[in-house]
Amino acid sequence: MSAVADPDAAVRMTSPSRFYSAYLFDLDGTIYLGDELLPGARELLAALRDRGARTVFLSNNPTKDPAMYLEKLRRLGIEVELGDIVNTVVSTIGWLTRYHPGATVFPIAEEPLVRALHEAGIRVSEDPAEIDIVIASYDRSFDYRKLQIAFDAIWQHKRAMLVTTNPDRYCPFPGGRGEPDAAAVVAAIEASTGTRCTVNLGKPDRIMIDTVLAALGIPLDDAIMVGDRLGTDIRMAVNAGMSSALVLTGDSTLADVEACDPAERPTFVLDRIDLLLPERSGSCGND
Repeated sequence: MSAVADPDAAVRMTSPSRFYSAYLFDLDGTIYLGDELLPGARELLAALRDRGARTVFLSNNPTKDPAMYLEKLRRLGIEVELGDIVNTVVSTIGWLTRYHPGATVFPIAEEPLVRALHEAGIRVSEDPAEIDIVIASYDRSFDYRKLQIAFDAIWQHKRAMLVTTNPDRYCPFPGGRGEPDAAAVVAAIEASTGTRCTVNLGKPDRIMIDTVLAALGIPLDDAIMVGDRLGTDIRMAVNAGMSSALVLTGDSTLADVEACDPAERPTFVLDRIDLLLPERSGSCGND
């Protein structure tokens, strides 16, 4: 099955006609919204497990570590193991240890990422003269002091590169609220230093997909990415060349799909997540 939407086809609600060996799920807006499971999520995940499909949960939120997600999912009645959860804390540590093992970093970040850096043995410093990498993240304690350290490391000492955990402009909350996310921190550093962020360690970069599927040993054409955001979840799948399903229970709407570039559209569009099951969508399905 092609993972690329037909550019001449009208946007309509569509569901898969087959099962996949791996399902990669976004969390907030896809599996749950706030502290409530979304309709059909528990039934879908149980059905996929019964078929032996692998389910992995991906998140761009670096203010939590996988153990926090594990606790929340289990509290909501979802059976999950720690290794099934990959967020930008995990991808950031993996990228640093693989590509910059000796780097000294300055994290503009909250405690879960800072703690993970220390646990991984990655050197952290606030001295601009020794910082190699500035990590701009979702940080609700971001202030002028942190901006000055990043500015000095990048502009004054001309030695540090700028990377980000995720490119999200805001983090949505139930009820229509939201707050500035990592993109706001990146923008402040870029504006003051004239530099550009060179690496994104979250969606829509395909690093998460490549890492997860390599660990599972499952090819791209036998996996599907499921999420609620066109600009992150779906674009990551498009970038990787894999199938995708947009669920209309979170950020993006059907009107957003109609307005976007046809090449950026999801393979499937669903009212609710349990329509990923072929028999639930009314098709015969196959293996």
